Amino acid sequence: MADVQELLAELRALPCTSPRTARELAATVARARSAAGRWADVLYDLRLWAAAYAGPRAAAALEIAFRKAEESFVELEIAHRDLARPAEDGTGRP
Repeated sequence: MADVQELLAELRALPCTSPRTARELAATVARARSAAGRWADVLYDLRLWAAAYAGPRAAAALEIAFRKAEESFVELEIAHRDLARPAEDGTGRP
């Protein structure tokens, strides 16, 4: 599962320090969004495999995990879009 290894590398590359500016926060959210998208892709595949190889409870659990991962990606997309948009008051914050 090369995708999982790439995802782990992407997560490890996220900064452990607090962002000092709105721009740094936007960049970190963008990277988290990318990782969330990868995670949703991994769960999508697992969900498909579960339909063939797992029982109904495992398949349902993976379906729910996939949907939550997809929702997380969407929420991070919204946050990034708001952070990337310059504020009207000139502060750089929404």
